[in-house]
Amino acid sequence: MVRGQLHGIARYALELARRLPALAPDLEFSALVPAKGLPDDLGELTPTIPLHRSRAGYLSPTEQPLLAYELAKLKPDLFHATSFSLPLFWPGRLVATLHDANHLALADQYTPVQAIYYKAVVGPRARLATALITVSDFSREELGKYLNVSPYRFQVIHNGVDSRFQPPTASEAKAFRERHELPERYIAVVGNAKPFKNLAMLAKFAPDLPVPLVLLAGKGAVAHEVGLHENVIDLEQLPESEMPLFYGAATALLLPSKYEGFGLPALEAMASGCPVIAADATALPEVTGDAALRLKPEDADAWKQGTLRILRDDVLRRKLVQLGRERSERFAWSACTLQTLGVFRRALRNAALNR
Repeated sequence: MVRGQLHGIARYALELARRLPALAPDLEFSALVPAKGLPDDLGELTPTIPLHRSRAGYLSPTEQPLLAYELAKLKPDLFHATSFSLPLFWPGRLVATLHDANHLALADQYTPVQAIYYKAVVGPRARLATALITVSDFSREELGKYLNVSPYRFQVIHNGVDSRFQPPTASEAKAFRERHELPERYIAVVGNAKPFKNLAMLAKFAPDLPVPLVLLAGKGAVAHEVGLHENVIDLEQLPESEMPLFYGAATALLLPSKYEGFGLPALEAMASGCPVIAADATALPEVTGDAALRLKPEDADAWKQGTLRILRDDVLRRKLVQLGRERSERFAWSACTLQTLGVFRRALRNAALNR
C-alpha cells in the first residue's frame, strides 16, 4: 500500500511492485493504493500491476474495518503491508515490513493518536504476522524493544538504490541547475520539519557558508519553520526523475538526522556521486559505512567545519565520491526484491504444509 507524498517507505513499496512480477511469473500481484490514486510523476516507478483504490484512510476511524473488508473481498493468499497500516481485523497471512520505531521511540514528536495506533494496532498485529521484515539492524533492535517482540523475528533486508542514480555529466548538471535557477555550487539538504530531522541545527552555520543550502523538504514553509532564514534556497518538490540530478549536481549532501531507520537519501546521494556528511547516529553508519563524513548530530561547529572542508578540499571530495559509489553498489533493489520474494514463498509454502 502506497500513501501520499513519495518518501522512503513509498519508494520501497514502488520499487518492489515494479520488480516482483518479472521475478515470480508464477504468482499474481496487485496493490492497494489511496482512494485518489498514485502521483502522476512517478515515471519508471509507476506500477504495471493491477491497482485497487482503498478507502481505508490511514489513522481514520474507519481504516481498520475498511481494510479488513477490502482484503476479504480481494481474498489474497498473502498480504504484504509495506507501511504501518497493518490489518488488525483481517486474519489472513501477513508479511509486514516495519521500517522504524519512530512513533514509539520519538512519541513526543508525533500525535498521541499515532502513538496509540502503534501500540494498539501495529504491535498486536505484528506479533501475529506470518513474517516480519525490517530494513536495518538498528531498526530490528528498536522494534524488538518497543513492540516487545523478539528482534530475531525480524529478517533484515536492506533497501536498495536504483541504477538511475548515477553521477550526471557536467552538461546534465549544468542544465539542471539552470532549470531550477540554482548556483554552480550548492549544498543539498533533505528532510522535514520534525525535530528529529535536526534541520534547525543547520541554521547555526548556514549564513557562514560561501554557498547556499538547497532544501528539499516538501511543500510548506519548512525552511521558515526550522529557522533556516539565511543563505537557503527552498526547492520544495522535484519530480522523481530529477532526484539523481539534484544529488549529482550538488557539492555535498548534509543529513544531520538524529533518528533514521535506514537513511535512503544518503545511499542515493552516494550513488549519484555526491559526497555525504551524515549524523553518526542510529542506522546511518550502517548505511554509509566509512564512505561519508560522520559527525555528532548536535555539534554544529563540526558540521560547519566538515562542510567547509568538502567545499575547499577537492582531494577529499573526490575520495568521498569514489568511496560513496563503491559503498552504494552493495545495496540494490534487485537484491532487496529477491530476498523479499523469498519471504513470500516461505510464508506460502508453510501455509500449504499446515493445511
